[in-house]
Amino acid sequence: MEVRSIYKYARISSQKARQVTRAITGMPVSQALSVLDFTPKKAAFLVGKVLRSAVANAENNHELDAEELVVRSAVATPGPALKRITPRARGSASPIKKRMTHITVILGAKPEEAEKPVRKNRSPKAKAATAAAE
Repeated sequence: MEVRSIYKYARISSQKARQVTRAITGMPVSQALSVLDFTPKKAAFLVGKVLRSAVANAENNHELDAEELVVRSAVATPGPALKRITPRARGSASPIKKRMTHITVILGAKPEEAEKPVRKNRSPKAKAATAAAE
């Protein structure tokens, strides 16, 4: 089961928010929250709000345990931009784009770790030596 939470129209550029979302993708929820609490960026605070909301959705709506959740996906996609101007020399103006972003966090259960068969990469010489020994 996947649980989703979205923060729309956050007043930060998607590039700045994407730096933080990349850092927490794939982490367990408790570890992701501690990383966000100690990251000195505005985006870390905003992503933390979304992550806490997703955890609350999982606990209240789907009756899942927060300890068993992993951040499957955390993305920051660009939203609309407010277009403003700033005065320049000789009566002209320059545009300013105040960007917004949509932050989405998807939580899921921890993947079951299946046992992988151990495969030995052996050189042709090693194969020949074991064949001769037999």
